[in-house]
Amino acid sequence: MNLRKSVIRLALYGLLILNFRAEAQQPKKLPRIGYLTAGSASVAASNVEAFRQGLQQSGYVEGKDILVEWRYADGKRDRLRELADELVRMKVDVIVTASTPSIRAVQQATKTIPIVMANVGDPVAQGFVASLARPGGNITGFTNLSPDVSTKRLELLKEASPKLVRVAIIWNAPQHGPAMKQLEVSAPSLHLRLQPVEVHVPDDLESAIETMTRERTEGFITLPNPLLRQDERSRKQIVEFALRQKIPSMHEAGEYVLTGGLMAYGPDERNNYRRAASHVDKILKGAKPAELPVEQPTKFELVINLKTAKQIGLTIPPNVLARADRVIK
Repeated sequence: MNLRKSVIRLALYGLLILNFRAEAQQPKKLPRIGYLTAGSASVAASNVEAFRQGLQQSGYVEGKDILVEWRYADGKRDRLRELADELVRMKVDVIVTASTPSIRAVQQATKTIPIVMANVGDPVAQGFVASLARPGGNITGFTNLSPDVSTKRLELLKEASPKLVRVAIIWNAPQHGPAMKQLEVSAPSLHLRLQPVEVHVPDDLESAIETMTRERTEGFITLPNPLLRQDERSRKQIVEFALRQKIPSMHEAGEYVLTGGLMAYGPDERNNYRRAASHVDKILKGAKPAELPVEQPTKFELVINLKTAKQIGLTIPPNVLARADRVIK
């Protein structure tokens, strides 16, 4: 009888060991992130690298601890919903995206998968979240919204070109209502007259440039529009107009200045993408997007192109130049 019990015990031990080994050999299911951008891989490269750095800082190694499904619309707005639907069908654990069109596409594609905005204007005004403190749905993330950033752009442009009077604002009404109100309040004290020029998509630029030429615009500001900024042809169109007219321009991001624009002031976008990884980490560990506050920018950057200043016959005052984080010579 004792022998029989021993045999049974050995058999049970054997089964337990085999079961343990089988479980150990099963591949670990890795969390899967969907990443959607309106631009191309080359245009989005610096932000993608910043997001990867953020993942590494949160302890993730792509391919080992986490999988990322990268999707690029290559500047084609009509592809965004198709790519968003594709990520939803893949049942990713969280989707990272930025810019109003991209976020809107993902918002329409899913009400359950958590969405992290890496960079967006006013998410409350655009209906993405109920409030910055308590988003309330499946969307959270990071905004480039700052109480005085639009005023600061206007002030810097005026300081760089003190004789400026007529300033065109290249804007998109559905996105930039609060920013335009801020500019309208600030302009009189700077002795500036604003000329709003609506541009929704790259195809609107030709008409906008004709309007600014006809109205003899003396300088202009581009408000954040990823469909323009991420499209190299659009950036060139805008910059070449300023060079041709020999007028100063202020932009929201350094890409314009690298293309030949005069100045850019705004949140350090790459920092927002790094920080987006921390929200992804919290969500994967159980946090609910509805309860994760939307965070505002913590770093800003002023970029000046001295070569462009020389081309348009402008001398940047020393007190403005001293504040630049990057100077292109």
